[in-house]
Amino acid sequence: MTVQSTVHSHIDITDALARLYVFLAQSMDRCVSEAARISYPEAELQSHLAATRAAVLEMLSVNHVVKAKVEEECNRVHSLIMACLGDGVEKAFALDALKAERATLKHKTMALSDLLAVFRSA
Repeated sequence: MTVQSTVHSHIDITDALARLYVFLAQSMDRCVSEAARISYPEAELQSHLAATRAAVLEMLSVNHVVKAKVEEECNRVHSLIMACLGDGVEKAFALDALKAERATLKHKTMALSDLLAVFRSA
């Protein structure tokens, strides 16, 4: 692999991870905001999320540790979203956990966006 193709590979992976985190965040936002549910059709969001997740996991197939972490994160977010759709005490705990996870995703997305900007300017 040449240096140029390695750089493009890093850019592609970083871009895909940033997109994945944006789609995960949008899915989470739909649990707490009526405006978010209205602004983006569910089927379209789920389609983009599934395609991006599959692409990221394929890109990460060379590193099983990172791939497993991303899969675990996606599964955790999905579980929190499903818990938020329920009722009762579990929903309140899930909403708190969802908000904490959302803050983490925000920081990761910002870091990836900055890294992507650096890669693209090089």
